[in-house]
Amino acid sequence: MRILVVEDEKSILNVLAKRLSQEGYSVDMASDGQEALGYIEMGVYDCIVMDIMLPIQDGLTVLRQMRKKHNKTPVLLLTAKDGIGDKVLGLDAGADDYLVKPFIYDELSARIRALVRRNSEQTSTILQYADLTLDLTTRAVTRGNQHIELSAKGFTILSYFLHNPNRVLTRDQIIDHAWNFDYDNDSNVIDVYVGYLRRKIDNGFDNKLLHTVRGVGYVLRDYNEKSEY
Repeated sequence: MRILVVEDEKSILNVLAKRLSQEGYSVDMASDGQEALGYIEMGVYDCIVMDIMLPIQDGLTVLRQMRKKHNKTPVLLLTAKDGIGDKVLGLDAGADDYLVKPFIYDELSARIRALVRRNSEQTSTILQYADLTLDLTTRAVTRGNQHIELSAKGFTILSYFLHNPNRVLTRDQIIDHAWNFDYDNDSNVIDVYVGYLRRKIDNGFDNKLLHTVRGVGYVLRDYNEKSEY
């Protein structure tokens, strides 16, 4: 999952980016509204966490410009103001959720998961394909009765495959989803991570799930099941 965090208080920005990265999210950071708009125009995000009181352009202005351009990315607004009028302004501008500072990080994390599920029309925190299961909340991954330990980035990439079973994902799509703008797309890191996931989820199983589509990318597909593909 790729997230943009927009916050002008550096200490809060750095803590949120660190905690979200530890959860396996790919995080870009902006400290003012103009910088945020630049990221939004260039990238595709699963969720945006944005403070309202920002320099150059405030969060509500950024949000209105996003919605004017029909950008439907879920936005969670952060603010020190807890008045009903402030919440109404944010929601009317197009916000999907609202969290008042100071907040508990676990609540922020849960709200982000809820927004991402809602946007993807996913109703459960459990992703499953064939006998492979991933829990977005507990971060537990199993295949059959076997528990699988994954790195944070491996978890992020596998969840992307599980959100898109039977769909061929190109390397660029995986990069856009799982890495921030600091990623060096000239490296072979995608192939390395797919190889890592294959060893984790397919080794020891007769039914292989992660396949290469030569010249295109990769696909999570169960060839033992009847499919229209």
